[in-house]
Amino acid sequence: MAKFKLDIKFLGDLFILAGAGLSVYFILNNILNDYVDNSMKNKESEKKGKGILKKLQSSNPHLRNISLNQYEKSLLNSLVTPEEISVTFNDVGGLQDIIDELREAVILPLTEPELFATHSDLIQSPKGVLFYGPPGCGKTMLAKAIAKESGAFFLSIRMSTIMDKWYGESNKITDAIFSLANKLQPCIIFIDEIDSFLRDRSSSDHEVSAMLKAEFMTLWDGLKSNGRIMVMGATNRKSDIDEAFLRRLPKTFAIGKPNESQRRSILSKILSGAKLDEKDFDLEYIVANTKGFSGSDLRELCREAAILPVREYIRENYNYRSGKLSKDENEDMPVRPLKTSDFVKTAESTIQPATID
Repeated sequence: MAKFKLDIKFLGDLFILAGAGLSVYFILNNILNDYVDNSMKNKESEKKGKGILKKLQSSNPHLRNISLNQYEKSLLNSLVTPEEISVTFNDVGGLQDIIDELREAVILPLTEPELFATHSDLIQSPKGVLFYGPPGCGKTMLAKAIAKESGAFFLSIRMSTIMDKWYGESNKITDAIFSLANKLQPCIIFIDEIDSFLRDRSSSDHEVSAMLKAEFMTLWDGLKSNGRIMVMGATNRKSDIDEAFLRRLPKTFAIGKPNESQRRSILSKILSGAKLDEKDFDLEYIVANTKGFSGSDLRELCREAAILPVREYIRENYNYRSGKLSKDENEDMPVRPLKTSDFVKTAESTIQPATID
């Protein structure tokens, strides 16, 4: 009986030992796999970063002697040069008053600091600019246009760019954001949906999140850039942003739903290259009946309306047996011009904030 009990104890110890061994195996296996994956990702990111840096230096001779650490190189994937941005203020409709203020208060101090040399401590490009308002009203578009018009580098930051599972790495990446911007100045650090990152701080915040916000504020306050580095944010929920961060965003612009004159300007820009019916297209009718539409809604309305004439032509001329359009090779497709009725049909068939009567 004693021997039997000893055997049971031995088997129990054996199972515990086997379980511990399997646990150690899986833990080591996961650690090694993570290490290999991270090494491969780092090598791939470093290789891509070198290519971007080489391209950057070839187009910007003053950056030929720039030296970047591994964290700064990894951020090059989030960097957009002015040459790569196609959006200008001419593409932004209905926000001329805001554009004029941006030129005077943001772009000129950023690009022509000597113009404000007399009062350099007082008249600098603000360290922070915030665009807030409903979605689809042109906040991100304005940020890109500022980078294009000012010739500044555009560093687009997302939470996935900063967050890292290894303790302390996120702080190093945050430090690299500001050090890279300082080396590339003039530079705009753009954070879309900034409320998701710089939201209200509380005692329930995770330690990593609290440290990251503190690090960001410290680096933001410590900028030594002569006004040539700017943090720019866009949000739909300004009230969710911590007051300490709002203080560092002194220049705020409310981008709301466009009014009637703004909708006219936006629609004119969107439809500038479209073929419109001279007798049966009434822009004023569409403007008057799209109250509550954002700029994005208006673009989508125009896109859907433009599909209707093409769809009609296809249904009339498409041969389903041959899978080809029935037309002469030298003949242009006579797709009819856009009519007001196209916009009415589109508004009736889609869910919009307002409908055309």
